[in-house]
Amino acid sequence: MLSAKLLKQLRKIVGKEGLLTAPSEVMLYSYDSSLAKGKMPEAVVLPTSTEPVAAVVKLARKYGVPFTPRGAGTNLSGGTVTPYGGIVICLARMDKILEIDVPNSCAVVEPGVVNLELQQALEPLGYEFRPDPASQKASTIGGNVGENAGGPHCLKYGVTTNHVLGLEVVLPDGEIITLGGKAVDPPGYDLMGLLVGSEGTLGIITKITVRISRLPQDVRSLLAVFDELEKAGWACRDIIAAGILPAALEIMDRLMIQAVAQGGYAAYPGDAAAVLIVELDGAEGLDRRLEECVQICRKHGAQEVSTGWTVEERERLWAGRRAAFGAGAKISPAFLVNDGVVPRDKLPEVLRQLEETGRRWGVRIGSLFHAGDGNLHPNIYYAGDDPEERERAHRAAYEVLEICARAGGTISGEHGIGTEKIPGMPLIFSEAELGVMRRIKHIFDPDELCNPGKVLPEKNPPARENER
Repeated sequence: MLSAKLLKQLRKIVGKEGLLTAPSEVMLYSYDSSLAKGKMPEAVVLPTSTEPVAAVVKLARKYGVPFTPRGAGTNLSGGTVTPYGGIVICLARMDKILEIDVPNSCAVVEPGVVNLELQQALEPLGYEFRPDPASQKASTIGGNVGENAGGPHCLKYGVTTNHVLGLEVVLPDGEIITLGGKAVDPPGYDLMGLLVGSEGTLGIITKITVRISRLPQDVRSLLAVFDELEKAGWACRDIIAAGILPAALEIMDRLMIQAVAQGGYAAYPGDAAAVLIVELDGAEGLDRRLEECVQICRKHGAQEVSTGWTVEERERLWAGRRAAFGAGAKISPAFLVNDGVVPRDKLPEVLRQLEETGRRWGVRIGSLFHAGDGNLHPNIYYAGDDPEERERAHRAAYEVLEICARAGGTISGEHGIGTEKIPGMPLIFSEAELGVMRRIKHIFDPDELCNPGKVLPEKNPPARENER
């Protein structure tokens, strides 16, 4: 329990409206979009600028209180839950687009800016921010940076780290530093590369300079329907092997197709075992490359291949894909979202193994894939009120991580490790490698107060006192 003295000091920093302590309020900040749950935070602060963030961090460190940065709570790996309670620093009110600098192809934003709102501000200028996670209607740029988010178009354009030019960061001791900026390729150690994707464990990002890019001159889309999931995987592999680099290459399996249809988001063929969505963009040669993709899909047994989509039809096509996670509620109110990566040539084999995993553990697995870069999102559905089935879902999820690791892949592509995937870290890292990461964490955060209990298997969890 936080002392009255500490609460008074927090209130002085963020104001009466910027401090939440009522159980009914702080409870909402103890969980995110994963299945992970934390202790009830003892306070939630809602700063509106960098200086109050730094002041809260200094105060938390003085009193030895854990603090957890948070945005919109769309995290899918337990990265913003509060395993030790403490203080949540919610950055949702830091939501300003500070500058759009077209001559320098960049924008400066606060961490609480929602991804889609930035896209909408850029579109009339003929620009976009390339990272486009499926959660972009709600997820914030700060969260995208913290998790190094991707999205369907990361195949061609890369993940968030490829589009970050500068950061303002509050370190775990409360010091404010600025890294990078509008000038490209700054000298010195790549601290930005270290912080992007660090899941809020090394500091709190309070300002971001992002690269913006011209909207593509032209776009072509293709929807291929298959009667076997593996066939879609082979088609995906051969499209890349042919030297074609689509902007996006996405697969949805039968269960997810049905969920999207039931939700009314898009009318994908209801009897398909899989659909493959291909999007090509650029200026020249699109029709030729599109025809090559059509032929590859037919070679692998596509039952139907549709092209010639209008802008409106393409928007509906992508609306269905982006709504797929939410549509999963049509299958079951409880599901565990997984996120692994495998080499593209192993994709068909891994898809078969995922189906076997579902049968072995008696759970339904509905899968979405950023197939072009081997990023898999198998959603494991189970009865939320059945502890035994929930346990089987977790065992199936761990087996998915094992499958990805054995295939030469990794256990997360864009959702992060958070708390849920910590047991899987030894699958891909040796104890020596984990030791290096722990030393880096200790350099930044020697008191283990900044988003503790995340990413790395802990040796000495922070002790909690009854009163501070």
